[in-house]
Amino acid sequence: MKNVYENIIIGGGIAGLQAAIQLGRYKHDVLVIDSNYGRSTLCKNYHNILGWPDGVSGETLRELGRQHAEKYGVHFSKDKVIQSMKQDGSIKIETETGKTYATKTMLLATGVMDRLPDILNIKSCLGLTVYVCPDCDGYEVSDKSVLVLGAGKAGANMALTLTYWTKDIVYVNHEESDIEDSLKEKLIQSNIVYRHETISEVITENNSIFKSVKLKNGETLYADRGFIAFGGNKVYSELAEQLGVKLMENRHVEVDPRTKETSVSNVWAAGDIVAHSEQSTIAMGEGAQAAIWIHKRLLGQK
Repeated sequence: MKNVYENIIIGGGIAGLQAAIQLGRYKHDVLVIDSNYGRSTLCKNYHNILGWPDGVSGETLRELGRQHAEKYGVHFSKDKVIQSMKQDGSIKIETETGKTYATKTMLLATGVMDRLPDILNIKSCLGLTVYVCPDCDGYEVSDKSVLVLGAGKAGANMALTLTYWTKDIVYVNHEESDIEDSLKEKLIQSNIVYRHETISEVITENNSIFKSVKLKNGETLYADRGFIAFGGNKVYSELAEQLGVKLMENRHVEVDPRTKETSVSNVWAAGDIVAHSEQSTIAMGEGAQAAIWIHKRLLGQK
């Protein structure tokens, strides 16, 4: 594989793949470097994407997206970028395996990863019967009993948000973090049961159907569905920071709302790494939009 490209995309999730497809259709020379680690590798079912009324897994979207991009000559490398810098009018990249690349333009689509404590069986249910995002999957718990597995303020606020869809909610503060009295009062007013207990494991059926949680004290709590809210999600903006890209206080990347270009010329960002609602459909749109403006730059139009 060569080491100089017109565009390199860091991250092969939803945003990165959509951008790769668009740039491939422009017949640009594109490399996607993907470590195969991100939200879309964990989600077993996205329920709110046009054309998939019964849902689609992140794994399926990624595989189909890669096949689609490869049809247009897009190159892929399973690797992890550890260093990026601007040098001599181009962007230099170094990977974990010791490979080096150079590119005229870069798209950062490195994403965000939810903080998931090491609770047995929790990951096998994600997107199927245990959810992370109320905007994506609040509908899935309509009029069902729900256990919110979380920590402190993040978990309490998730429980309150879910009252839009259901009134049968128990919030288990797994890390036993402090919650301010005013927030506890809101939980009481909303008839949310609050448990200040540690979870030892999630009990499932067929490895994907959420049934209950077993607490460290031996008690078992049952519910139809689970929701996760531990806070402190990891934003993968280190490469952006190395390049001098402007970040928000929460470490998300700031971009031009029209072009998706960052504060550093020839560096774009799209998907969950950008400051917005973290939705797969938004990631698709941002990936395509960034690709359109990368194309314009490569043509020397802007």
